[in-house]
This record gives sequence, structure tokens and C-alpha cells, in this order.
Amino acid sequence: MAIYQDKLTPFGAKSKPAFITSGFKNWKKAFEKFKAHENSHTHRHAVSVTAQESHPINAQLSSALATQQGDNRHCLEKIVSSIKYLARQGQALRGHGDDDSNLYQLLKNLAEDDALLVKWLLRSQKEYLSPQIQNEILCSMSNSIVSEIADTIRNLPIFEFAIIMDGTQDISGKEQESICLHYIDSDMKPHEEFIGLYSVSETTGKSLAAVVKDVLFKLNLPMHGLRGQTYDGAANMSGKHAGAQALIKQEQPLALFVHCGAHCTNLIAQKACLASVLNRDSLDWVNQLGVLFSQSGKFKAIHAATAHTEIPSCTAIKPLCPTRWAVRSKAIRDVLSQYGSVLASLQEMASGASNTASTANGLLGQFRKGKTVLGLILASPVIDELECLSISFQRKPLLE
Repeated sequence: MAIYQDKLTPFGAKSKPAFITSGFKNWKKAFEKFKAHENSHTHRHAVSVTAQESHPINAQLSSALATQQGDNRHCLEKIVSSIKYLARQGQALRGHGDDDSNLYQLLKNLAEDDALLVKWLLRSQKEYLSPQIQNEILCSMSNSIVSEIADTIRNLPIFEFAIIMDGTQDISGKEQESICLHYIDSDMKPHEEFIGLYSVSETTGKSLAAVVKDVLFKLNLPMHGLRGQTYDGAANMSGKHAGAQALIKQEQPLALFVHCGAHCTNLIAQKACLASVLNRDSLDWVNQLGVLFSQSGKFKAIHAATAHTEIPSCTAIKPLCPTRWAVRSKAIRDVLSQYGSVLASLQEMASGASNTASTANGLLGQFRKGKTVLGLILASPVIDELECLSISFQRKPLLE
């Protein structure tokens, strides 16, 4: 048994030295002696008070636990703030490995001035940086933001709002419905707030109407405050009898249905471009030229070298997006301003033996025709007007 030379307590001075200084040796009577010592005043005093009377063991353990919890809370706050920053900037949290992720590298940068965070990052187990915890934190942030939006709408002087819904398929082929809420605040400023994406098993009017009602129920937004609903022109959305808008109107007749302005603009632009065969074909050739430019690095290099001899700086030729009409006017201008270099690049590309030589040869034949140039010249002012219309619908001041 270990021998201690610490300062003896008043009780310890009168106790047997076997348990304090000289050590216990009479092991034949160990149980008897231990029991007697356990009931002695010296042992009771040592257990209840300990050698450090101002800091008992239980208090030391509680203090250490509180310190550890405070340190962990500090590091968790740093993790949450880092995730919030990356999410706000639209940056990915993860990387090829845990130590290469944007989140971990951002925490390492913050740890340069934070000793606690440095010590925490050196731990072998980083459970608070796992993908599951990241998703849980992001989900909590999302729920907090959506709840705040719902609280704002409920506290409006005049409880009125509208709903906007549109659907599309994600990369896995599942139908996702995006839902936004539109409301006017007390300063008469309009707001459109994205609430979330909701998966649906079918896209019937009944199913879509059920999604709208379910979302409003979860946000505690009573149906009697709904004053508007905006969808596209599909039958399952805008149908007079079985569409989602008709089924919602049965419960709330004041929910006026309005065909989405952006969708109407898209339909108008499509019809305007398809009305003339000359314009339609010319725009299609520009689109195919943009596809060739984006997919063939060789053609891109040929065009850059050819255009550099004619103009100081060449411009990339991009394909036409079927829904983003605000980029079509620029694409047409880029082709018309570099028409000579486009022809020269297509001719050089068509003379090669690559798989895209036939595509380049076909495009060369079309762009050599005068009607292609005429179609682009005639389509340009029309597309410019449609672009102004699209931009006016998307302009931010309209939502402020």
C-alpha cells in the first residue's frame, strides 16, 4: 500500500499509522481491520471533506464537465456559422475527402485565431462534421427560415397571401413541386418567398391540390387567407373542373387563379419564333453551332485562332436555352458579328477527319446560304423585344 507524507488532519494525527504513513501489512486480518477503519472518524472525515476542502471531488467533476460542455458548444457554434456561410454563398460543403471539404478548410482557417477550435479539430473523431450532422443542421436552418416566413405572414395587418407552384423532374426522374408564397408587408412591398420542393407520386389536379393544402396546414396558414394561386397553363394545374386551381377554389372561392406571367412570356416567345419558318430555321442553326462550339475543343481552338486575325477579341458561341430567352439576343449578335470567322472555322473543321467533321460540313452549307443571315437579321429585333419583356418580369425591384 502506498505511503503518503501529506499534512495530517486533526483526526489523522490520532489514527493508526498503518493507513496513513507506514502502510498496512497484516493481511490475515485485512477484512476485520478494513471494516474497523471504515467506521473510524478519520476515514469518514477523509471521504466527506478530502484533502482539498475548498474543492471537493464532486465539485471538481461538475466544473470539468461544465468546461467541456462550454468548449464543445463554442466549437459547435463555429460549425453552424460556417455551414450557414457556405449555404448562403451557394458553396458545396463536402469535397473529395473529409479533410478536403470546404467546411473543414473553412474551420481550419477560423482555427488560426481560436485555440479551442484547433484542439477540437485535432481530435480523431469529428462526428459533428459528418454528412448526417451537416444535413441535420441545414434542415434545422431551413425549418427556422420557413417558420419565420410563416410567422411574418400570420402577423400581417391584413392576413392575405398567394401561392405559386410549378413542377419539374429532378435528376432521378422524381416529380418535384416548387412552392412559393407571395404577400404584401405593412409597407406595401411585395415579397415572393421560396418555401421548398415537395415530392409527389402523381401529377393529377387532386394530388397537386392536396400538396398545396398540406403545405399550408404544416405552416399553420389557414385557407381563409389565401387570395391568389398561380400555376402554368397545363390542364392538371389550370383545368376548370379537375385542375388544382378549381379544387382549391371549391374550398376558398376568393383564391383567384392567375396564369404565371413568366410561363405566358415563354409561350409567347416560342410562338413568335415558330411563326416564321425562316426565323425558326435560322435560330436552330445557331443553336446547333453553339452545341458544336461547347462540345468540340478542336472547333473552339480553330475559331479562336481564326477570329483573332479579324477582330481583337472573339466571343464564345453558346447554344440557345429553350427557357432562358434573355440570352438569345446576345447569341444572335455574337454569330452575326463573327460571321466571317464562323464560316472559316466551319470550313477548316469540315476538312478534317474527326467525328464532328460531318456536322461542321452540314452547318457550313447552311450558314453559306443568304436566307440564314436574313433570318437572323429579321429575328434579332423580335428577340430583343422578347428579351426586354422577360427581363421586366424577372427584375428584382418588382419584388421589393
